[in-house]
Amino acid sequence: MIQLKSMLTVIDNSGARLVECIKVISGRSASLGDQITVVVKEARPLPTTGVSAANLANKVKKGDVRRAVIVRARKELRRPDGRYVRFDDNACVLLNNQGQPLGTRVLGVVANELRMKKWAKVVSLAPKVV
Repeated sequence: MIQLKSMLTVIDNSGARLVECIKVISGRSASLGDQITVVVKEARPLPTTGVSAANLANKVKKGDVRRAVIVRARKELRRPDGRYVRFDDNACVLLNNQGQPLGTRVLGVVANELRMKKWAKVVSLAPKVV
């Protein structure tokens, strides 16, 4: 359950490390597969030596306001078969204005509920779906 002021880790390669939820798009709280609006609190630093086009791949910087989709949540979620799924952290993937993932890679496991909520692009980028 993600709500206002919740801190989430970013698991894509967009350049952000830590974000804070500033708005839940639908309702008071968000769960797996829901969209939220976030502000970047911590970003990956830009390299000062050996600058090339590949190193300048940071798409966001501290203070940027972006949309994100929740891919992992600490709050347990009941599946239709009766099992509960819970993760160790709250994590998200940043989105662009068209609703597509901002990064080109997803660096951790994501929940299977994303597939049911029409986030196939995020699921296809993930190395493992739980």
